[in-house]
Amino acid sequence: MWVQPFRAEVERVPPREVVDHRVAVLLNANARKVNPKIVRALSHVVPKKDLFLSRSELDARRIAQQVVDRGYHTVFLGGGDGTLTCFVNEIVNQVEQRRAHHPTPMPRFGILKLGTGNSVASLVRASSTRGDGLIDDVLRTRAGEVPGYRSVDLLMVEGKRAPFAGLGIDGQLLNDYVWVKENMGQGMLSKVLTGPGGYFASVAFKTVPYCLTHSTSFDAEVVNGGTTAFRMGADGHPVETFAPGAVMYRGPVMMAAAGTVPFYGFELKMFPFAGKRRGMMDLRIGTLPTTTILANLPKLWNGSWFPEGLKDFLVKDATIRFSRPMPFQIAGDAKGHRTEVTFSVAPEPIEVVDFTGAIH
Repeated sequence: MWVQPFRAEVERVPPREVVDHRVAVLLNANARKVNPKIVRALSHVVPKKDLFLSRSELDARRIAQQVVDRGYHTVFLGGGDGTLTCFVNEIVNQVEQRRAHHPTPMPRFGILKLGTGNSVASLVRASSTRGDGLIDDVLRTRAGEVPGYRSVDLLMVEGKRAPFAGLGIDGQLLNDYVWVKENMGQGMLSKVLTGPGGYFASVAFKTVPYCLTHSTSFDAEVVNGGTTAFRMGADGHPVETFAPGAVMYRGPVMMAAAGTVPFYGFELKMFPFAGKRRGMMDLRIGTLPTTTILANLPKLWNGSWFPEGLKDFLVKDATIRFSRPMPFQIAGDAKGHRTEVTFSVAPEPIEVVDFTGAIH
């Protein structure tokens, strides 16, 4: 029975009564827009001891230890969705280790829109790098003058927290993008074949030709986890209910993806029902041919296309099994191939600085 109403898409968490608004800024040195100009601009408004630059997962782990030890109120993450996934996992792991011995608060997170994919940045309307908006986001947070905070659920997949993940054609695209960047995006072409240019080249020269000459649809089974799940209609109401352990779908699939935020990169609204109910993800199963998707790309992009071949489920956890290895991605980073993946919602949401409604 559907007993819990949908949440409004914008849900702000009241600011905590705190005196200390210390802010740390964590930058991914490998992110596309983290350049000397950005680092220099931030160094003028953030004390040196509060500005961190990471070049590897080991750096991120060491930085997370310092951040949790110092007890920052808010931690800004500079990069894309992969950067957010890396830093959030490291910080949450550090908090959980300390909670085994004494109470340890989880910091709130701010997002600096400095990556290729910026799904969470789009959700909270973080400023772009144009003008001084990005700097203002940090300054307002340090002054305790942010409009509010948003509680954001994350996926758990293969032991990692992430805003989205998927198998199939989206994983194929990301694997193709990595191939193009590593094999063609060197030297003079490095700036052209990274970011949007690299995605366009990978779609045009690898993904689409592959889809036109190979089958992208393979048999799959999607099994609900331990709580009731719902298949959603285009009007935002459930049209079918699934008991724990029930098979939600069995048949040909070209994509199986899940998200707790509506967007992929570039504000592609892949998960229109994400965030509608606390503790549930939007699991989207695609059974459409690639040519149909390309023909309806604008409506898919803005989240207004609900053909029979796109099935959306609100679910807490689910397991997808494929008849053959499928391309796999987590938070926009290619992760090879899988024949089985379990998606679930992380037990604790994070709180993110929300600039929705703010004057930039």
